[in-house]
Amino acid sequence: MPPAKPERKIKIGSVAAHFNISVDLLRLYEREGLLIPIKSAKGTRYYTERDYPWIETLLKLVRDNRLNFAGIRHLLALLPCWDVRHCQSDERRQCPTAAQGSNPCWVNHACCWPGKDCYECEIYRAAPACENMRSVLLTGKGLV
Repeated sequence: MPPAKPERKIKIGSVAAHFNISVDLLRLYEREGLLIPIKSAKGTRYYTERDYPWIETLLKLVRDNRLNFAGIRHLLALLPCWDVRHCQSDERRQCPTAAQGSNPCWVNHACCWPGKDCYECEIYRAAPACENMRSVLLTGKGLV
């Protein structure tokens, strides 16, 4: 089987233009721990098309559902990373995400295994499909 084609990296300005938003808004989502870009050695931010559904979800949660960043982080914290990672109870007791429970695990870098990048984290990648997010988007209501 031929090797998979590498994903095309898209500069932050092009992503912002695609969504008709500012580059500063994408940077704000990053600072708030909601979005993880790929960064070059010089600090240029890139995304791939895999990021588009998540950015679209964030925009809907803020614009249509009027959730603030704390509300979105709370919903993301309900995504049980320990179920995906199959953590044992002793691992869960030591986990900063399970202990504080108000941020998604990638904010604490708790989801990353040695040598793994949070951008590729399976928990981060699962966020757009999270039941909590879909429930809010479908009902049009805040935290449920």
